[in-house]
Amino acid sequence: MAVNPKPVDIHVGARVRLRRTLLGMTQTKLGDALGLTFQQVQKNERGTNRIGSSRLFLLSKILDVPVSFFFDDMAPEVAAGDDGFSSAAQASIETDSLARRETLELVRAYYKIPNPIVRKRLFNLVKALGGEAVDDED
Repeated sequence: MAVNPKPVDIHVGARVRLRRTLLGMTQTKLGDALGLTFQQVQKNERGTNRIGSSRLFLLSKILDVPVSFFFDDMAPEVAAGDDGFSSAAQASIETDSLARRETLELVRAYYKIPNPIVRKRLFNLVKALGGEAVDDED
């Protein structure tokens, strides 16, 4: 009998995936650092496997974030422990454009641009292409 993951486990797993992807780390590399297979990392990131406190502490060290990072931006419904929110939480995580690989890779590439003026111009270009007002200050 399959048990749905708890909303908090889904949220924490999504935050692990977010940080891992921002760092450009593969599931295999994270698994190696944790002593897990990449399949176990996948299950952690989906919330299927719960992440215990000692593993969460180790993840914070490996991913170079405080433990609180994994609980940041948690929806009030999730924080309240509403189990009925589980499927909605999973759906919102899967459709969240900020959690998509393309977005994370774009952000990582953006911050690799060493020249802050070029970064700012690229930022303004993307905003203009998206139809937003552009800040002309350099």
